[in-house]
Amino acid sequence: MTYIAKPKFHHPGLPKNSLGYTHRDYEGKISTLCAGCGHDSITASIIEACYELSIEPHRVAKISGIGCSSKTPDYFLGNSHGFNSVHGRMPSVLTGANLANRDLIYLGVSGDGDSASIGFGQFAHSIRRGVNMTYIVENNGVYGLTKGQFSATADFGSKSKKGVVNTDNAIDLVAMALQLGATFVARSFSGDKTQLVPLIAAAIRHKGASFIDVISPCIAFNNHAGSTKSFDYVREHNDAVNRLDVLVGRDPISVEYAPGTVQVVEQHDGTRLALRKLDADYDPHDRLGAQTFLQKHSAKGQIVTGLLFVDPEADDLHAHLNTVETPLNTLDEKALCPGSAALEKINASLR
Repeated sequence: MTYIAKPKFHHPGLPKNSLGYTHRDYEGKISTLCAGCGHDSITASIIEACYELSIEPHRVAKISGIGCSSKTPDYFLGNSHGFNSVHGRMPSVLTGANLANRDLIYLGVSGDGDSASIGFGQFAHSIRRGVNMTYIVENNGVYGLTKGQFSATADFGSKSKKGVVNTDNAIDLVAMALQLGATFVARSFSGDKTQLVPLIAAAIRHKGASFIDVISPCIAFNNHAGSTKSFDYVREHNDAVNRLDVLVGRDPISVEYAPGTVQVVEQHDGTRLALRKLDADYDPHDRLGAQTFLQKHSAKGQIVTGLLFVDPEADDLHAHLNTVETPLNTLDEKALCPGSAALEKINASLR
């Protein structure tokens, strides 16, 4: 149950990072998601990334919306700031918090329903404005809390658990993030911790809008033959720089394979996933090339994963607005309200 906290006691010999923290210091409450849910693997990757970066938990603000994905911030960084907003409104809440206090590290955790449907406009504007954040979408292609209806990211022609065929075209959030100007864009797979952990770590260190779309199969409603978000399908059609480590309530399945190759992995239920790693000569600094690469492999039915695009010299929203270095929430009344003379000067400059 989410109200059951993990025991604080841990073995004194556990490894510690440069701050003296163990992995346990980055954990949260006990997960109530289905055993084997890909979201829990993403949680583990976030914990590992923050541990490796030696981040002080109190410097992190984790913000979410509504859905299975938006429950997960309760399961990591229990000593961080947290805000669970309403459905689809996470990006605007995060933007406001970021403007008020630029000194915090912002983790926005959302889902395909939360970001690609009701929150689609919010997602778009936070990306185009360059909010300094790490925006993670836990993408399973279904509305898990309401029993498995297609979400906006469900691929055309895919089948539901009941055999219904999706007749709507899918929204590709990675393609949207590239088009909207995100300066760090990646896609990964929840079962590939070797790839996902460094992606999250790099996204946190990046200044600007960092977006990671993580395919995270829903084992209850979208892990069957005919689904394009199942463990089987993702492994069969993935173009990624990764090693897989998937937990589905049984023994973990992991593989290693060379860049530019496709690896087919058989699951416990007999289904298969195809993963394809990015070629070694792939250029992640070419935004147009990344969009073309996505479309090319999408036409082949392959899911591209890895770091797709990064701008190493990106600015964020504070640079665009020319805000002061001091966090706005720490400014006193005199600084925030300089008086009528200052207002007249500003008005005069606009005439």
